[in-house]
Amino acid sequence: MRLPDPSRAYPVTLPDGSEHQGTVFLNRVIDHAAWTIGDYSYASSFDVVEDWATHLAPYLFGYGPETLQIGRYCQIAHGVRFITSGANHAMDGVTTFPFPIFDPAQMAEYQPDSRDTIIGHDVWLGYGALICPGARIGNGVIVGAGAVVRGTVPDYAIVAGNPAQVVRMRFSQAEVETLNALAWWDWPADRVAAAVPTLLAGDLDGLLSC
Repeated sequence: MRLPDPSRAYPVTLPDGSEHQGTVFLNRVIDHAAWTIGDYSYASSFDVVEDWATHLAPYLFGYGPETLQIGRYCQIAHGVRFITSGANHAMDGVTTFPFPIFDPAQMAEYQPDSRDTIIGHDVWLGYGALICPGARIGNGVIVGAGAVVRGTVPDYAIVAGNPAQVVRMRFSQAEVETLNALAWWDWPADRVAAAVPTLLAGDLDGLLSC
């Protein structure tokens, strides 16, 4: 098994030899100061996307303090959106109307919410999932299609619904601790490639010997 070249923008090669334009390695197509993206994390879309940063996180304008952090080996399906903190309005006044955003001199100072949005490693965000401001999604999480995710999601949970709730855990707590300690996503590419059959088989004992 050989891993795809992480320097490629379009890592999927179709049987006819052409590149599939609908799947991209995100850190090859996004150059934005507010984004941090690990290698091998990809997004897919059925639509033609010219600006992946705006497509996925339309409120991450770049002049505010909030960031969007995505780990390695994440999988982001069509329709996923990150509604980052810059989308929020102040709610402690008489009105929620964001008057300062219409004045360039005040725009950058108006930041009622500055929480970062953090996605761990090996996270699968299902079709149409909505990730809300300040969400912190742990390693190995699966987010169901159409889920609306707020707050903190524990490592290796499966969540679904609106608001997203834990449906079940993928592994026992002891196994989660072992997986986090192994941190296979940080291994060199050749070691990950050699471990692919074990990773796909869910063979935790086998992974310990890889």
